[in-house]
Amino acid sequence: MRKIERDMMQAIHAHTAWRKDNTEVKPIDAERVAVYLFGNHIADVHSYTGQPTVNHTTLADWPTRTTRSRLRAMGANI
Repeated sequence: MRKIERDMMQAIHAHTAWRKDNTEVKPIDAERVAVYLFGNHIADVHSYTGQPTVNHTTLADWPTRTTRSRLRAMGANI
C-alpha cells in the first residue's frame, strides 16, 4: 500500500477532511465519507463498518491503475 493510500485510510477512519496531491476525502454526513481522485467521486465509505460503495460510473469512465489501487486500499473487491 502506498503512503498516500495509508494517509487516505487514516482520514477515512478518523472521519476527517483530507487532501493530498490527487486524492481527497470529504465527510458527507455522520456515517459516510466520500473519496475523490482527480476530482472524480470514486467511492463512499461507511465510517462505522469501513465498507466502501464503489461509484461504478466513475470506474467505467476512468479504469486506471490509480483508481483501482485506491479502491483496493479501501477494501473494494474489483
